[in-house]
Amino acid sequence: MKALFIGGIKSGKSKNAEEFTLMHAKTKPYYLATTEFIDAEIAQRIELHKKQREDRFITVEESLELSKTVSKCDDIVVIECISMWINNMLFHNKPHKEIYAEIETLLELENSIVFVLNDVGGGIIPDNKLAREFIDLSGIISQKIAAKCDKVFHTVAGISTKIK
Repeated sequence: MKALFIGGIKSGKSKNAEEFTLMHAKTKPYYLATTEFIDAEIAQRIELHKKQREDRFITVEESLELSKTVSKCDDIVVIECISMWINNMLFHNKPHKEIYAEIETLLELENSIVFVLNDVGGGIIPDNKLAREFIDLSGIISQKIAAKCDKVFHTVAGISTKIK
């Protein structure tokens, strides 16, 4: 089973994805944290997420090699979040071909996975190349993930609505 929770920043998608994961877990589920420590504000966000999930998950931190990490998990995995992973891949100068290949490999795994992804395509076209590249990658990857997921939820104001 694969599911996607997509929505804006602070929409409640992570919390709802965690609850969904807990409902579908056979044992203690995995929480794959992708965020690299960038600055103090990101560190605060990470701490809030840790408090939110308490001790209900086995936390694994991996910022680049998602499929290799997920393949070692023996129960459902929530990946929080694909948007930060895309950011990491761009920061480490990974080519688009490698980014898409990693997503395809991840989607082919037999593991149950719950993806969390920011919906960043609802605004204007940014005036800088890197932001446009990030938005383009995010949009294409969200389509790839949604196409292979059994369930897709759009989250607004803490409410996740099933769209697939």
